Amino acid sequence: MKQKIKFSLLYRDMWQSSGKYQPRVDQLSAVAPHIVNMGCFDRIETNGGAFEQVQLLYGENPNAAVREWLKPFNRAGIQTHMLERALNGIRMYPVPADVRRLMYKVKKAQGVDIARSFCGLNDHRNLELSVKYAREAGMISQAALSITHSPVHTVDYFMGVVDHVVEYGADEICLKDMAGVGRPASLGELVKRIKKKYPGMIVQYHGHSGPGMSVASMLEVARAGADYLDVAMEPLSWGMVHPDILAIQAIMKDAGFEVPEINMDEYMKVRSLTQEFIDDFLGYFIDQRNRQMTSLLIGSGLPGGMMGSMMADLKGVHQGINAALKAKGKPELSEDELVVWLFREVEHIWPMMGYPPLVTPFSQYVKNVALMNIISLVNGKERFAMIDPNSWDMLLGRAGTLPGPLAPELIALAKNEGKEFYDGNPQDNYPDALDGFRTEMEQNGWPLGPDEEELFELAMHDRQYRDYKSGAAKSRFLKEVEDKKAEMLQGGQVKVSKKQLLPAPEDGTALIYSGATSTYWPEEELLTAGGEVKKGEILMYLMIGKSIREVRSDRDGVVNKILVKSGDKVKKGDPLIEYRQ
Repeated sequence: MKQKIKFSLLYRDMWQSSGKYQPRVDQLSAVAPHIVNMGCFDRIETNGGAFEQVQLLYGENPNAAVREWLKPFNRAGIQTHMLERALNGIRMYPVPADVRRLMYKVKKAQGVDIARSFCGLNDHRNLELSVKYAREAGMISQAALSITHSPVHTVDYFMGVVDHVVEYGADEICLKDMAGVGRPASLGELVKRIKKKYPGMIVQYHGHSGPGMSVASMLEVARAGADYLDVAMEPLSWGMVHPDILAIQAIMKDAGFEVPEINMDEYMKVRSLTQEFIDDFLGYFIDQRNRQMTSLLIGSGLPGGMMGSMMADLKGVHQGINAALKAKGKPELSEDELVVWLFREVEHIWPMMGYPPLVTPFSQYVKNVALMNIISLVNGKERFAMIDPNSWDMLLGRAGTLPGPLAPELIALAKNEGKEFYDGNPQDNYPDALDGFRTEMEQNGWPLGPDEEELFELAMHDRQYRDYKSGAAKSRFLKEVEDKKAEMLQGGQVKVSKKQLLPAPEDGTALIYSGATSTYWPEEELLTAGGEVKKGEILMYLMIGKSIREVRSDRDGVVNKILVKSGDKVKKGDPLIEYRQ
C-alpha cells in the first residue's frame, strides 16, 4: 500500500511572507469556495500570527473575519489551523496566561480545529500552557519545532523538545522550517526518530522556499514518514514563500506516494482571484525582492516571513548610512550591497547572541541589533552600542532559555548596564490581566461578544482594538493606500511631509513630534542637550512595529531638551524633542 501524503494550503502565510497586508474578509470569502473545490487540501492555515492584527488595521472586526472565512472549510470537512507563538500568543510580545487561555476557547468556538504553537526559542516551558489550553478547549494541539541549523540545533536537541511536548499532551508535531535552512537529511532523520519513538504521531512539515532547499526537505521528510506538507500556490508561491502545490504533488507522485488530484480549473480560479487582490491594493505592499529566491539566506538563516519588514528597514536607513560613509570619504553602498552586509552581520552576531532560532519575534530582534550595529560601525562606534529593550529581554532570559551561550562581551555589557539575568519561567513575569480589560469594556459600553471574543481581542491587541473601535484604524489604512498609490504614480519617490514639526513660536523654540505610535530607541551620542543639529541630520530612531525608522531634522537648530528616554512607548503626536533655532 502506498504511503499517503496530505497537503495544507498556507493561504494566510503566503500573504504574510510576501508583504505587509493580507486580503480583506470579502476577498477571503470570495476565494474560499474555490480553494475547497480544488479538492486537494485536507487542511488550510487560516488565521493567527499577524492575521487578526491586519484585520484590525483595516478597521475590520477580526473575529467576524475569522468566522466568515472559516465557514466554507468547516462545512467541507477541511481542517483549519492557526499559528500562535506560545508565550507571545498572536502578537509580538508576551501575553498573560489568562489571555492565552481565553484565546483557545475563542478560536475553537470560531471554527479553528488545530492550534499550531511554536516558541521561537524552543523553550518547552513556553509550550506547556499552549498544549494544555488547546486540549482543554477541544482543539488539536500541534506543537511546532522552530527549525534552524547551528552547532547546537542537532537532532538530539530537537528530540529533547519533542519529549517534553509529548509529555504535556501534544497531539501532533510540526517541523516549522521558517527560513528553509533545515538540512534535508537531518530533517528526515528527525522525522524518523519521532515516528519510531512515538508511533502514530502525526508530523507536518512547513518549509519556506527562500534558500532553495525545502523541496528536497519535503521529499526527505515524506520518505521518513511525515503525514502533511505545507504548500503555497501561484501567484504567491516560491520566492520567500513556500513551494507550489503543483510541483510538490508531481514530485510526490513520481516518488511513489499516494497524493490527491488537483482540480486545475479551480486552481486557475484561485490563482486569478489572488492576482486580483494583488492588483486591487495588496501589491502596493509587496516588495518585489520577496518574489525572488536567494541562497544567501543559508548563511544568515533569516526567515522569508520577515523579508518585507527588513527591506522597509533598509530603505529607511539607507540614506543615513550612505551619508555617514560619504562623510568619511568611503564609497556609498547600493541597496543590494547593504542587504548583503546585513546578512553577513546577522551571521556574525547570531552565535554571539546564543543562537536563537530566527523566527518571529526573535528574527526581528537579531536583525534589528545587526542593523543598528551597521549604523554604529559606519559612525565609527563599536558593535552592540544600541540594543533595544525587547532584544535585551531575549538576551537576559526573560523570553526563555537561549539554545547557546552568550558571548562574553554581551555578558560584560549586561553587567556594566546593571541588567540582571533571569532563569525562571517566563510566564511568571506577566500576571493575569483579563479583569482590567473587562472593566475597560464595561466602562466603554463595549459588548464582550460571543464566547467573549471581543474581550479577547482587546486583551490581545489593545492598542489596535481601540483604534478599530474609534475608527482611527480605518482612516489611517485608507490614507496609507492612497499614499501608496500616489507614490507609485511618482515612480516610487516619496515626498517627506514637514507637518510633524510645528512652526517655531515667537520665542524661537520648536517641538518635533512622533508621526506614529512607536518605541523611542536612541543612540545617546547622536543627540545631546545643547548640541547643534543640521537640516537632514538623524536625530534619533523609532521602532514602529517590527521596523526601525529614522527621525531627521528639517532645519538647522540647537537641541534644547530630549523629552523621552530609551525604551519609552510614544504615541502618535507625542513631543520627542524641543529645540531652538
